[in-house]
Amino acid sequence: MDRKKIVAIVTGIISVLLGVIYLIVVLLLDSRGEMIPAPITDLSLLISLFTVN
Repeated sequence: MDRKKIVAIVTGIISVLLGVIYLIVVLLLDSRGEMIPAPITDLSLLISLFTVN
């Protein structure tokens, strides 16, 4: 085989592997259940740390 065919085959295999890995990650994240929103926090303390008087 010439070099171009080998490069095409290798990149094809890499792209298929990345696609399968992506699907597995999405499946795992989706199976965690219902998403719970983050708690609302008071940002006034954080803002006061970075303001200059």
